Amino acid sequence: MQTREVEYAVDGTVMLGRLVLPEGEDKRPAVLVAHEAGGLDEHELGRARRLAELGYVVLAIDYYGSRRVYTDPDEMMAQLIDLGTHPNRMRAIGRAALEVLTAEPRVDSTKVAAIGYCFGVVMMLELARDHADLKAVVGFHPGSADHDPADSRKITGKVLVCIGSEDPLMPAAERMAFEEEMRVAGVDWQMNLYGGAKHSFTNPNADQSGLPEKAYHKDADARSWRAMIGVFDEVFAPLTAT
Repeated sequence: MQTREVEYAVDGTVMLGRLVLPEGEDKRPAVLVAHEAGGLDEHELGRARRLAELGYVVLAIDYYGSRRVYTDPDEMMAQLIDLGTHPNRMRAIGRAALEVLTAEPRVDSTKVAAIGYCFGVVMMLELARDHADLKAVVGFHPGSADHDPADSRKITGKVLVCIGSEDPLMPAAERMAFEEEMRVAGVDWQMNLYGGAKHSFTNPNADQSGLPEKAYHKDADARSWRAMIGVFDEVFAPLTAT
């Protein structure tokens, strides 16, 4: 496995992502990985490595700039609100990362998917709503932001969202609204609901946040990962790492 730090600029802001390549020299399907609201840290970088071990070329993206990781919740929320109210900026950030990924010679540019965690799901869905050629978008414990539901008609790939039943950031009303949006848009979508799981259920460090809405859930983490692989097997065919 090889890793390489990559830089890409969006409106003068330099993003610092990490490209992870599997063994071998052949072209491979590729995956964008968008981080949680706190910033690109070891959680998403670890997921990128796991995907590369399975045979995918992976770019763990940075959507704040300078690989900023927020420890102050108020600063983080201010940044999220700013991003969430500027969908064109979200799309530009996603497009820039997608261009970096597809420029990698190991990537089969006709076989690209995206996954996101928390607000990273918002970022990747907005990229898909911009008619990006993503064969699948998989979201883990998604957040939400204002957007035009009609733009979901531009989503061309499969969509899977994995949500904890006890996640206050995605209560039943929000889940129903997402379901209706996907249905009206004609998207090939799935929603998996994991009983007893809270927000950030994939992150082993969630329990250290001190926030009652966050908790790691081992079973939901494993089940949602398998569900993601199932979607990738559908759109790419099962891979054998080389």
